[in-house]
Amino acid sequence: MGQVVTRQQLVEHRKALKRQGKKVVFTNGCFDIVHRGHVEYLAKARELGDALVVGVNSDDSVSRLKGPARPVVEEQDRAHVLAALAVVDFVCIFPEDTPLELIRALVPDVLVKGADWSIDAVVGKDVVEAAGGSVRTIEFLPNRSTSRIIEKIARAGGV
Repeated sequence: MGQVVTRQQLVEHRKALKRQGKKVVFTNGCFDIVHRGHVEYLAKARELGDALVVGVNSDDSVSRLKGPARPVVEEQDRAHVLAALAVVDFVCIFPEDTPLELIRALVPDVLVKGADWSIDAVVGKDVVEAAGGSVRTIEFLPNRSTSRIIEKIARAGGV
C-alpha cells in the first residue's frame, strides 16, 4: 500500500529511490471519483518505472479548474483511495492549479499524462527532460470519466 506524503517527505523518498537506482514515474490529476479508467491509467503509468508518484489537486484547485460543484470527494479521501491501489507508491496533494512546483521538487524520471495532452503541452516537460528524463502519454479507457459518472447520477435524479 502506498503512502500519502507531504511535498518535503516526497523529496526525501525521491532521494532514497535515486540512491537505490529506482526509476520514478509521476502523474497527476484531480481523481475526483476514482473509476476503472483511472485505475487502468495508473497501472499503465506504473509499468514505466519502479515507483509511481501521484500528484493530486487540492480541493481548492479542483474547484478552480472544474467549477464550484467540484470536487465531489474531498482531497484527503481522494489521496487515501489512490494510495490504497497496489500500483501507487506515493500520493502528494498540491495546492497549485498545475503540478509544476511539485515536479520541480520531485524531478521524476518519467512524467506521464493522458493522451488527450500533446507532449509539448505537458506541464513540467522542460524540467524532466533537462534532467535526462522522458515524457510519455497514455491512452484513456474510452467512455470512462468522473464527469460522465456525475452526469449519469444527475440524469437518474440523484443530484
